[in-house]
Amino acid sequence: MRLLDIENNDTNLQAWIEKGYILPKYNREIVKKNTLKNPEWIHFGAGNIFRAFLSSALQEILNENEYDKGVIVCEGFDYEIIDKAYKPYDNLSLLVLLKSDGNIDKRVVGSVVDSINVRNEDESIKKLQKIFQNPSLQIVSFTITEKGYSLLDSNGEFLDIVKADFENGPDGSKHTMCIITSLLYKRFITNKSPIALVSMDNCSHNGDKLKSAVINIAEVWCKTGFVSEEFINYINDKSKVSFPWSMIDKITPRPDNNVKNILEEDGFEDTNLIITSKNTYISPFVNAEETEYLVIEDSFPNGRPPLEKAGIIFTDRETVDKVEKMKVCTCLNPLHTALALFGCIKGYTLISEEMNDKLLRKLVYKMAYEEAMPVVINPKVISPESFLMDVLERRLPNPFMPDSPQRIATDTSQKLAIRFGVTLKEYERRKLDVSRLICIPLVIAGYLRYLMEIDDNGNYFELSSDPLLDEMKNVVKNIKLGDEEIDIAHIGELLKNENIFGVDLVRVGLSYKIISMFKDMIKGVGAVNNTLEKYLG
Repeated sequence: MRLLDIENNDTNLQAWIEKGYILPKYNREIVKKNTLKNPEWIHFGAGNIFRAFLSSALQEILNENEYDKGVIVCEGFDYEIIDKAYKPYDNLSLLVLLKSDGNIDKRVVGSVVDSINVRNEDESIKKLQKIFQNPSLQIVSFTITEKGYSLLDSNGEFLDIVKADFENGPDGSKHTMCIITSLLYKRFITNKSPIALVSMDNCSHNGDKLKSAVINIAEVWCKTGFVSEEFINYINDKSKVSFPWSMIDKITPRPDNNVKNILEEDGFEDTNLIITSKNTYISPFVNAEETEYLVIEDSFPNGRPPLEKAGIIFTDRETVDKVEKMKVCTCLNPLHTALALFGCIKGYTLISEEMNDKLLRKLVYKMAYEEAMPVVINPKVISPESFLMDVLERRLPNPFMPDSPQRIATDTSQKLAIRFGVTLKEYERRKLDVSRLICIPLVIAGYLRYLMEIDDNGNYFELSSDPLLDEMKNVVKNIKLGDEEIDIAHIGELLKNENIFGVDLVRVGLSYKIISMFKDMIKGVGAVNNTLEKYLG
């Protein structure tokens, strides 16, 4: 049983069905032909969230004959994803949904009709230009992580690659955002057709981050004579180019060995686990939790596929904002960060195992219900209470989800402001008592303790990747376990940093509590656990 067997139709497909595999119910060749002639959806970011969610949602409406076109996927960061997980399988993949009851769903997904590595020095850029110049194109979507939209380094200076793109102009661009702007310019000078650029990344007001990057690049190119002022007007015209906000939620961990073994027992052979040179974990199969949410601002000036028939919610911008804040600031992401940091410190490798730790379980329950829920806004389209119950009772404890604190701890410095700062700002706005907070200060103190690279047993552990990792580590580099007296000057300066925490923690009155908790956590081996016990009982 191999993916290409389905494509070539040279095997008994009934055997797949008997083993519980759900196969595409449409003529894939017709879908390919329709798409390549008049593409409507192109996506940047070929990683697991796209494979486990977006391409699967499209497959759903293809299976129901609600649509007749597929999606084209592009990758501009890690070319091995395309070369090793897409091209050898004619863009087919196997989605394995891991249910909390231990059952799995196995779905062969064929909605991706083409995959492109985005390089400006080969034929790929010509292919992309042709796609963008086609008036049929409706959606350009993205899952490139929050860092993918950034044009600046940690000092607020333009990245070297961006500086070079500014000098070289649209035809010589290398940075993903510059390439996107150049492709949009090709569309503008060809036909000025409308289009929606949709960030589906897990960050606040993601559409604005995307628009800001595109506008910034276009304005620089306008000043240097590469593009016209009319092009900037085109981008700023919502009837021509829209940048909808969205909120996405689905956990897609690395391909898991246990899943691999289950598939091989079925006779499925495409189970090779791949680690790329850029440390991306991929496979012809992708495993993910069954729960998923995608809420998108319904602003598509050139139309869109009927993805609401696959459970995707289309609504107004205000509602998207409420849903995003509910998830990112209250009901999921802060809990994830808490478990990630303390999980690394306490030596856990699975989030589900952490939920069996009475102190960590108490931490996330108390944080959610006592500290965050009082300031949550009900978005109506999703109930905060039911969402949170699903997270705490079904999603996080799911023993069949191979998600790790180490993965979630990635880029923590980029996440703290939105995951905790927004809640603290809301406490201030509502004039609520910040001094009663226990869990949020514990997590921030835990972040400082995490940066020491020493677990609660006194052993070294490797920190997850983060663009500000060296800068953050420097704050605690001279602090050792067992130190009774520490220089808190660097810590105090860090806690004032609104870019990191979203608020000045000294000003809001939490710095003393955070530093006190941190001092408790460095008293020696087992001090982190003792500190959690002290404050959570």
